[in-house]
Amino acid sequence: MRSLSHSKTRIMHKIIKATLALHGHGRCFITEKQLSAIRVASRGFVCADHGSGSGKSGEVYDVIISGGGMVGSAMACSLGLDPNLMGKKILLLEAGNKKVMDVVPESYSTRVSSISPGSATLLSGVGAWEHITAMRYKPYQKMQVWDACSDALITFDKENLQEEMAYIVENDIVVAALTKQLDSLSDNVQVKYRSKVVKYTWPRPHQAADSIPWVQVTLANGETLQTKLLIGADGPNSMVRRELGIPTVKWNYDQSAVVAVLHLSEPTENNVAWQRFLPTGPIAMLPLSDTQSSLVWSTSHRLAEELLELDEESFVDAINSAFWSNENQSELIETAGSLFRSILSAIMPSAGSPRQLPPSVAGIGPKTRVMFPLGMGHASEYIRHRVALIGDAAHRVHPLAGQGANLGFGDVACLTQLLSQAAFTGKDLGAMQHLLEYETDRQRHNLPMMAAIDLMKRLYSTNAAPAVLLRTFGLQTTNMLPTLKEQIMAFASK
Repeated sequence: MRSLSHSKTRIMHKIIKATLALHGHGRCFITEKQLSAIRVASRGFVCADHGSGSGKSGEVYDVIISGGGMVGSAMACSLGLDPNLMGKKILLLEAGNKKVMDVVPESYSTRVSSISPGSATLLSGVGAWEHITAMRYKPYQKMQVWDACSDALITFDKENLQEEMAYIVENDIVVAALTKQLDSLSDNVQVKYRSKVVKYTWPRPHQAADSIPWVQVTLANGETLQTKLLIGADGPNSMVRRELGIPTVKWNYDQSAVVAVLHLSEPTENNVAWQRFLPTGPIAMLPLSDTQSSLVWSTSHRLAEELLELDEESFVDAINSAFWSNENQSELIETAGSLFRSILSAIMPSAGSPRQLPPSVAGIGPKTRVMFPLGMGHASEYIRHRVALIGDAAHRVHPLAGQGANLGFGDVACLTQLLSQAAFTGKDLGAMQHLLEYETDRQRHNLPMMAAIDLMKRLYSTNAAPAVLLRTFGLQTTNMLPTLKEQIMAFASK
């Protein structure tokens, strides 16, 4: 049976790899029933040799969520508020301190997320959005993306700019809002802060006399807990995923992101998110207020280190040049792009959108310049017997599309719904049936999104003429097709 498990794991690894290589055009299923049969038959045995009883077993929970942060805390709130899960014992384990924000700091944080309308709906449903809006957030109505190697651009906006496209929120504020909401759910959800997990012991699917029926969680303080369902929300270096031996398709992009808080030259409505693709990687300016924006500049490790070492004036000059300079454009590309744009305008005279100029930057916030490495990762499986992975524990993406947090919140909404249905019908929360449904649903959404982001990153990481022409024609055509743009926005807004 162990050999069946290992061969199945290799098969799943190849499936995910092939899917990503094909840029997400559907999963490589045999059939739904055949794959489910393979999964159910094999996954329960993967960790069977870890399931022997080990000393004193502690309190039994229905659900333990390992990892706080934005996604883990949202999962705890979502389960704690679900009427079908009332009476269930739910525990959130957070390795760090409790994040309390009685007063919003005057300065902005460098770590922000673009929260989609779908994610805002989830946060509203768990009662956290009202705390966020009472603290600090910035909606934007439009996004402009353009190429540094050509005149091609595309804009995304809601009809007549009446609706918000998304919201820029500091990660600390999202966590603080969810923490505040968790305080009000203390009857339904228990939270253990400063609780570091040192060991997981996995159950056997078919019980032996000396085995435990649930997942066993051992904390650094010696405490041992048991749970009928463990939800791993412990980030890209997930201990849950690693201890389960779930293979991960991952690679580094040989890029780092430089982030900073920017002070604009003059007050502006600042309701546009700006992104320009440079040959070394995308640079984005996201609105924080009428006078400040957040910088996310993805570039090579070498250039990122150089940017950190620049004095403030030189760094500001480099930012403005990255958004405004035409030094990467060539006459051939400009001529071809202009001709193609003229043809499209003749065919669709009322389509397209005018170019806007981004605001200029005057300075940066003190001590806000930091960098971190970029990469992509995807777990070949999101579930095992009595275990589910959510958020960065299951998938990690390049920040160019601003979808990292939204994919995680989508996991929360999907898993909550399926666990709610299971509880309503009296089923075991840790049973494979609904966990498989969660995995299938989320991978069908996440894989195409991740593959598209990866393709975009690679397509725009070169200034070779054929690639520049290809993306110029693609960008200009898409910008002329409102229906296609609406479909892209609708998919990203989920």
